[in-house]
Amino acid sequence: MAQLLLIEDDPTIRTSLTRALGERGHAVSSAPTAMAGLREAVDAAPDLVVLDLGLPDLDGLEMLRMLRAVSRIPVIVATARDDEREIVRALDVGGDDYVVKPFSAAQLDARIRAVLRRLGAGADTDEAVAVSGLRVDPASREATLDGRPLDLTPKEFDLLHYLASRTGQVVSKKELLTEVWRVPYGGADKSVDVHLSWLRRKLGETAQRPRYLQTVRGVGVKLTEPRGGEDGTG
Repeated sequence: MAQLLLIEDDPTIRTSLTRALGERGHAVSSAPTAMAGLREAVDAAPDLVVLDLGLPDLDGLEMLRMLRAVSRIPVIVATARDDEREIVRALDVGGDDYVVKPFSAAQLDARIRAVLRRLGAGADTDEAVAVSGLRVDPASREATLDGRPLDLTPKEFDLLHYLASRTGQVVSKKELLTEVWRVPYGGADKSVDVHLSWLRRKLGETAQRPRYLQTVRGVGVKLTEPRGGEDGTG
């Protein structure tokens, strides 16, 4: 049984989802506003938060930013905004998955179980990853390069950790969208490209003169150890 927090301002939706998720074995608490939900999330530390974006006191994305500053509780964003850019924004801010309204309780329950399953599977692999001078620690969510802290956004950290934990393995953009961005369809490749570009800059490299992030044209990208100070080909 998972302890869930539902942050939803519509009383009809809030009541029906609380009842339906409870019938599926979850313990559900709820909040009608962003600030009430933020307090509940911090104080009660539920297993997962379902967050509506259209809240009366504060936009859900802003509330998610505030929550991510103090907590890594998994969050499923529930939104009527089906524009791809809005979905990518929600995931970039720190959402672990999203579901577009209207949705059924069965669909939401499946998403909840999938997110918790992913996190459970990753619980045994929370050890720091070291690749040459690069060190990525998922427990503290800190990354350093040659002992110097890297100032990464949450999504940049997730991307770097995903690649570092698969050192030498080519990862496709589709896989990154699915596993890092949680986008279950093709598209939004530019978001991956942009984040890889930002990540390269913070690692002190470029696509033309890579050190860690090697592009495999037509296939994807892989993180490798720098070769004796020589640059690879991007």
